Amino acid sequence: MKFDLHTHHERCGHAIGTIEDYVKQAIEFGLDFIGISDHSPFFYSEEDQLYPKIAMAKSDFQRYIDEVIRLKDKYRDQIHVLLGVESDFFPNHIDIYKEQLLKQPLDYVIGSVHYVDEENIFKKGRWDELSKQQSVKVKENYYGLIEKSARSGLFQILGHIDAMKGFYPAFSDIETEVVDRTLQIIGEQDVAIEVNTSGKTKDCGGWYPADDILERALFYHVNVTFGSDAHKPERICDDFDEVRRILKEIGYKEWCYFVEKKRIMTSL
Repeated sequence: MKFDLHTHHERCGHAIGTIEDYVKQAIEFGLDFIGISDHSPFFYSEEDQLYPKIAMAKSDFQRYIDEVIRLKDKYRDQIHVLLGVESDFFPNHIDIYKEQLLKQPLDYVIGSVHYVDEENIFKKGRWDELSKQQSVKVKENYYGLIEKSARSGLFQILGHIDAMKGFYPAFSDIETEVVDRTLQIIGEQDVAIEVNTSGKTKDCGGWYPADDILERALFYHVNVTFGSDAHKPERICDDFDEVRRILKEIGYKEWCYFVEKKRIMTSL
């Protein structure tokens, strides 16, 4: 079974290609399932498109839903097209996001923390003036938000759970017990995490999360899925076979994908 649940397209303002481009590429690559999961609008904002280079406009969201549904039907004999979305997690606005997302016929929602202490996790230089103690606090705040997202009941998948290392590889070396506590909570809440291969496009290289986190996730009975986080069609399923190999070496027997928010386990 070959699948990729995390892809973007031109609506978000920082990806290349139409949704149909991704579907066609997925068919060419021999996928069984292709998940479309572009960045949800900033629903809490009064502006239609708060950040045009980050996420789609609120007025475009229904068109996005309708287009994926149309492509589901158009290509149903060639591939299973899954309707997903990657949603930011803002605890103060969770009710607004639930109101907007739960009414849609989504196959899954990826919950991703992109903002910690009101700054984007990929902001370069945010670590430059921080003391060791302050760095620990930022990391704990990051994982505190991931814990809350796991408990929110909105997400089937948690996205790139160590992505804060993207432009600051030393993030992984900040010592704190918060990662284990977060993984335990994710396991208890029965939410999946993704192996996201887009980390290779950042300074950190490699995947999100790192292998040692995946080992600990297995200990806490956390299910895993796969997402390339492709922002151009040719990155679909990037490193899929290598991820499968490493997961087997770690000790995983299965991974999962979602249809109509129902988790489907499949052998590695």
